[in-house]
Amino acid sequence: MNAEILCIGTEILLGDIVNTNGAFLARQLAQLGIDIYHQSVVGDNADRLRDALRLALSRADMVITTGGLGPTYDDITKKTVADYFGVGMVTDEASMRRIKEFEARINRTVKSNELQAAVPEGSTVFFNEVGFAPGLALEKEGKTVIMLPGPPNEMRPMFLNKVVAYLRRGSTDTILSRTVHIFGMGESQVEETLRDIMTSCVNPTVAPYAKFGEVQVRISAKAPDEEAAMKMIEPVLERIRERLGDLIYGIDVGSMHNAVVMALSEKGLTLAAAESCTGGKLSAAITDIPGASKVFIGGVCAYSDAVKRSVLGVSARTLKKYGAVSEQTASEMAKGIRRIAGADIGISITGIAGPDGGTAEKPVGTVCISVDSGGYGETKRFMLDRGYGEVRETVRHMSVLNALSMILKAAKANKPL
Repeated sequence: MNAEILCIGTEILLGDIVNTNGAFLARQLAQLGIDIYHQSVVGDNADRLRDALRLALSRADMVITTGGLGPTYDDITKKTVADYFGVGMVTDEASMRRIKEFEARINRTVKSNELQAAVPEGSTVFFNEVGFAPGLALEKEGKTVIMLPGPPNEMRPMFLNKVVAYLRRGSTDTILSRTVHIFGMGESQVEETLRDIMTSCVNPTVAPYAKFGEVQVRISAKAPDEEAAMKMIEPVLERIRERLGDLIYGIDVGSMHNAVVMALSEKGLTLAAAESCTGGKLSAAITDIPGASKVFIGGVCAYSDAVKRSVLGVSARTLKKYGAVSEQTASEMAKGIRRIAGADIGISITGIAGPDGGTAEKPVGTVCISVDSGGYGETKRFMLDRGYGEVRETVRHMSVLNALSMILKAAKANKPL
């Protein structure tokens, strides 16, 4: 089966909001073994939506739409799909009851809200646990259109909790995916290193996905059950481990900052951070993860030399002789934050994020990162300006990733407490 994703909304078309729905659905459909050959975005216009729907259905077995299910005049998805298939609109009683109960609670009738209970005749209804607009699936003449709400907080749980079961109905097979997370090698190098594995594997399939600063390789197998799929994946996963070694920072860990929190938690280790050019981004990344408070003691954002001296204990001599952006300063920052926080691991970042502030000796993109712990210590200088894109964003983002990678090495080297 192949599908096309059609995201509806003038705000997406004009770039006022980022289309995260398309990326989410593409990933989920790939895990279900459903091929995606096209994605489209169309504004809130019935004629253009009808044209986009006609084109999508001419080349796909199934079209999944997001947006246009709400109560306002420009929410046109349901009516357009119903007209396309030549069916009328009826009221979904469960959705209407939900709306009426809400109106009773607020002691006010909002007639426009009731429009959300209207659905194309003959459609499968996916009850909306978060909002009022139900999701829908309409099948006719060998084609299927699945209509989902636009807000991600409504669309995502509806897809995971209801649509996945709908798509799997009647299927006796299970599709299982494992994701290999790689840092320190670009996508082209990963592809070259694993090309023979990728091209020779049909089931399971092996495919790379580039992210900002890192690469993921997804291994997906189709089998009668999860245990059988896992057995198919394991030999391929082992071959990839043999090729990439320590460049793999985790399997199915979601992100590097999640991997850091998991590694620290498993060993009962604590962490503290001292940041300069990243302005707290490292601390923010780590504390984004639930449970981070058990392992992350705190951080210091130290941009001025005065704060580096008075709070972190960096010596005036070091700053004068080597400068704020130096391996020596980074090392003293890491030791200082570890000491004052009483942490098992101290990490520091100091650098020149740009777009200005660089010199011939230390150009924009120069970053020094140091990690200090009882079982492992390391200080590195990086050049993180890639010469394209948003320099400051790139330098700061890559600084955080490299710091996280060094924390992982320290966590692995330290014995559990």
